[in-house]
Amino acid sequence: MRWDRLFAELEGRFDQLADEQEAAERADRERVAIGAVTAIERLAGALNQQVRIGVTGGAVVAGALRAVGPDWLLVVEGGQRDCVVPWRAVAVVQGVTATTGAAPSGLDLRLDLRRALRGLARDRAPVQVALAGWTGGGPPATGGGSGELIGTIDRVGADFIEVALHAAWEPRRAGAVRSVALVPLASVLLVRATPLA
Repeated sequence: MRWDRLFAELEGRFDQLADEQEAAERADRERVAIGAVTAIERLAGALNQQVRIGVTGGAVVAGALRAVGPDWLLVVEGGQRDCVVPWRAVAVVQGVTATTGAAPSGLDLRLDLRRALRGLARDRAPVQVALAGWTGGGPPATGGGSGELIGTIDRVGADFIEVALHAAWEPRRAGAVRSVALVPLASVLLVRATPLA
C-alpha cells in the first residue's frame, strides 16, 4: 500500500514536470515564431483600419490603410486622397491591430515602390512629393527637413522619378509645366495624389 502511494506521488510529480517543460517549450516556440514576423506582415493584418503614420522629416499621414507592398504602404486620407509611403521613410505606425497578415509573395513581391509609382504616372494624377533633406530652395536642409514638389510623375526609372512641376489645380500640359525635376527614389518620403478640383 505504501509503495502504491509512493509510485502515485512520483507519477504525479513526473506529470507535473512534463507539463511545465512542455509549457516552457511552447513559450520558446512562440517567441521564435514572433521573432520571425515582419512589420509588413503585421501591417497586412491592419488592412482597412484607420492608421496614423509618422514619416521621417515630421509629416503625418492619417487614414485607412488600403494596401501593403513589399516596400511601401498605401493610405487613403479623408476617403479620397491616396498617399504612398515608402517603408524606409516610416518612423512609426499607430493603429495596428492584433492580427498578423500574410507576407507578400509571388506577384505581390514584384509590386514594389517603383511599380506603385508607375501606376500614378500612368494615371497622370497630380501629386505632392515630399522629399528628405531638401527644403524647396536655397541651401540643403541640415536638420533632416523635407521639401515638396507639386506636379505630375512623368517617368519612373530604376532608382529615380521625374516630376513635371506645375500648379496642383492644373492638368499636366506642356504650357503649364515650369520645369522637370529628377528625384532619387531614396529621397522620396511620401507621394500624395491631389485630385483635380
